[in-house]
Amino acid sequence: MIDQSDSYNISAKHYDASYATLKTLVDLPFYVDLAKKSAGPVLELACGTGRVLLPIAREGIEIHGVDNSAPMLDVLRSHLEKEPPQIRQRVTLHQADIRHFRTNKKFPLVIIPFRPMQHMLTLQDQISALTTAAAHLQENGILAFDVFYPKFELISASIGEEVFDLEWPANGSPTKTVRRYFKKESVDKIHQTFSGIFIFRTFEAEKLVHEETEPLKMSYYTYPHLQALFKIVGLEPIAEYGSFAKVPLDNSSDQMIFVLKRSKHSF
Repeated sequence: MIDQSDSYNISAKHYDASYATLKTLVDLPFYVDLAKKSAGPVLELACGTGRVLLPIAREGIEIHGVDNSAPMLDVLRSHLEKEPPQIRQRVTLHQADIRHFRTNKKFPLVIIPFRPMQHMLTLQDQISALTTAAAHLQENGILAFDVFYPKFELISASIGEEVFDLEWPANGSPTKTVRRYFKKESVDKIHQTFSGIFIFRTFEAEKLVHEETEPLKMSYYTYPHLQALFKIVGLEPIAEYGSFAKVPLDNSSDQMIFVLKRSKHSF
């Protein structure tokens, strides 16, 4: 297995500032509400810089976060250092691959927010990650995660073109702006993945002063594909939504959001 512990080195630096500008990113109340109803402890797989983990801890809930990226966890630890002791004490971090992570602890709630399942690129990766989640559920515990609803006309479009994505003020410099672009390089319809690069350009008074790049590869799912995965790993849906407002999943949906439990004959 390839060691990806230093992955997202560039993205980690920009992650919080960039996604703070994304007005369509409205998943936080959904996951925090699930955590409050569970009363904890919560297991978050692929916790990144703590965008979801920290608000849950601030609600008085114990939470364990797992991530394979050392740069992402370094950012999260820097955030934790600024939190009061009672919040820091509620957080346990594990640097591990979510496909293989195991602990003896069981949880009433496991979450995989903001599409980490789309970084599981092969069928075995997908089975392994969902098996990790299922294996850590208490009896009657639930798993919640989201992926985007595939729009096939967009997935196949703009190959080879740089597309402007997000813009935000550079950290510590009011005169500089960072702009993120994405250049899609290929689409694999057989394996349901696409590949490209993120381009991070820093501007000062519209003059380019710095540029960084980082590769990105993601998978995408159809609904029957996900249903088959659930059966393979012994999970069954108890709720399905097309948005974080909990509207029904249908042909107009942009998201596929699932709340699942272990099926009766699993594990």
